[in-house]
Amino acid sequence: MSEIGEAPSTLATTSIAIAMPGIEALAIAEQEIPKEKDGQTPDQASPPSNAWPPPYCFENGLRRVAPYNFTYKTWCKQRWRGMKLLDVFESEFRDRPLAYYKKAMETGQICVNGEPTTPDHILKNGEQVSHTIHRHEPPVNADSIGILHEDEDMIVINKPSGIPVHPAGRYNFNSVIEIMKAERHPEWIAYPCNRLDRLTSGIMFVAKHPKAADRLGEQIKQRSVRKEYIARVIGNFPDEEVVCNQPLLQISPKLGLNRVRANGKSARTVFKKLAYYPPRESRQQKQDRDSAASCDAIEEKEKPWLQKEGYSIVRCLPVTGRTHQIRVHLQHLGHPIQNDPIYANQRVWGARLGYNDPEALENTDDDIITRLNRMGKEEVADAVAYHDEMVDEYYKRKAEKMSGELCEVCDTPLYTDPGLQELSLWLHSLRYEDAGGDWSYISPLPDWALPPSGMSGPTEVGDMDVLVSAVKDVNPEIV
Repeated sequence: MSEIGEAPSTLATTSIAIAMPGIEALAIAEQEIPKEKDGQTPDQASPPSNAWPPPYCFENGLRRVAPYNFTYKTWCKQRWRGMKLLDVFESEFRDRPLAYYKKAMETGQICVNGEPTTPDHILKNGEQVSHTIHRHEPPVNADSIGILHEDEDMIVINKPSGIPVHPAGRYNFNSVIEIMKAERHPEWIAYPCNRLDRLTSGIMFVAKHPKAADRLGEQIKQRSVRKEYIARVIGNFPDEEVVCNQPLLQISPKLGLNRVRANGKSARTVFKKLAYYPPRESRQQKQDRDSAASCDAIEEKEKPWLQKEGYSIVRCLPVTGRTHQIRVHLQHLGHPIQNDPIYANQRVWGARLGYNDPEALENTDDDIITRLNRMGKEEVADAVAYHDEMVDEYYKRKAEKMSGELCEVCDTPLYTDPGLQELSLWLHSLRYEDAGGDWSYISPLPDWALPPSGMSGPTEVGDMDVLVSAVKDVNPEIV
């Protein structure tokens, strides 16, 4: 739900378990920002006056926030007009059963224009929907937010993986903006200039005032800012530069899910392999493989990614900026990001993992959406291709699952903590630079992109010329 939060009230007793499965790890959709109404700005999520700094605690590599009472507010969106209130919650919001929302409307937890309502209420333009809950924020990565550069106009940060940028959905205090505010001042206002998904790490720009944000925003809009990402993908990526021009279609706004489709929006990404690291096998594993040789042909037919051994570190230049563009293009090329819980998931995309299926002949859109909806509810959201060969060990380490307990305050089913392996996507925003050469910022390579122990390989990347030259004729604005 693209809801705007009202300040939380008194904090409840700290609980190690958290509410609701990590379904929002699968996709982070663009947030719809409500417009001003009667000259007033929309409600903003803000910490309570009696809880400064925000009540963070740190344990087992996680940043936690105690559960608290919280009211979501949002204006009626155009697509909701004329719909029953209960139907809107059924179609838009996924974190609780429909029976819960019906009861919340009947008991006054869900209101329209601040007044109790009924599930059959027909929504109209200008109405405000509010939902008061006992909020359980999921824990996030405890890594600090690195500062690469700061001046009077702009802060350039190195965002850790597993932390959303803005307060949204289940996250409020556990967001980049609120964490930075807690480290600075309660009145400090951030103006983010670019967007990274929750699981993605790397460079972000946070302006200190609107004019600085507008200046950089205009540069990005004109495509005079060059961006480079680094990704860790399945298999040995081709040696030459690869330009993927496949259009992308959003097949589910609710899930923020995209796929390559001929009738989608134009998209272009340049890829260049930085390194390839073959798999390493112990002597026992080699013996086991030899003894299972008779089964290999059947297994590789059912799981073709097993033929793509090892992994590659790939440089990525997104010329356009579609949602999940790099992830979807890599999937289409047959080299999805190795730990991607959506686009490297056999349970969602089938045995070929969505490889080269622009006409959706192998999997219809409805099939993909139905399967993805089960992730985090009936099934676990895994990068199945990556974890398949080590399922037993993976599930020993896997953490986020139902604890069998209920919250003593609100009876919400509680989930145990996510494992650290579930708080990362091997996609990193590595570099931003002005095409004219006025400025450039680059972060260190993340640990997962460095050579594994006992192997040699690059520990830094060169300039962007090799990437830019691949599209200089069709995209001269980035040269």
